Amino acid sequence: MKKVLWVFLALSLLGSGIAGYYFWWMGKPDSWESSIRKFEASDRLHPPKPGTIVFIGSSSIRLWDTLVDDMKPLDVINRGFGGSQIAQVNQYARRIVIPYRPRAVVLYAGENDLSFPWSKSPETVFNDFKQFVALIHAELPDTWIYYVSMKPSPLRWRNWDNIHRTNQMIEAFIRTQQRVQFIDVSAAMLNAKGQPRSEIFRPDGLHMNSQGYALWTSIIKPVLLSRFGPPNM
Repeated sequence: MKKVLWVFLALSLLGSGIAGYYFWWMGKPDSWESSIRKFEASDRLHPPKPGTIVFIGSSSIRLWDTLVDDMKPLDVINRGFGGSQIAQVNQYARRIVIPYRPRAVVLYAGENDLSFPWSKSPETVFNDFKQFVALIHAELPDTWIYYVSMKPSPLRWRNWDNIHRTNQMIEAFIRTQQRVQFIDVSAAMLNAKGQPRSEIFRPDGLHMNSQGYALWTSIIKPVLLSRFGPPNM
């Protein structure tokens, strides 16, 4: 019995060590360098069209495999990378946003920042978002920026107060800015009891399934079409 307990303890510590290393790696400034280089290599082979719409942010964007088709007839590209945080998006924006000269940038990020193990404060995430706006508009003053509200994920439901508060701070700031718009997807992702709708999430309780992305499409696409859609639509 003691041997079993020791083995269990050893495996637990090993698992904790691996998880700790993974989270440490994700938080490093250069964690996503290989992902960014892949985007740059793809851009050299298939340069994005001028005036495209860039979707950027964390895994909720990266895993949106149907994005290009979902947003037709709008021309969009997916530049989501892993479990990125807003500060990391800021770090790489000059390489995978600015060069495209996009007419719009759609950002989903911040949820990782606020959650374990980084657990940044709402104020820190808010300030990182303000830096994102300043960075984009310093280089591309005519480009529209859309911020997609952080979602209520079942896995991170205990942290919803911080997430919701940060959403509110960002939304209030956006009202003071030109060519910046807040897109609220959070309300539609809650059920009648004010809880996350489990049917739109994958089993991990964090990432969305096809129903979740269909919901996002129904909210985000009309906003973009209203400004960038063909004249006859």
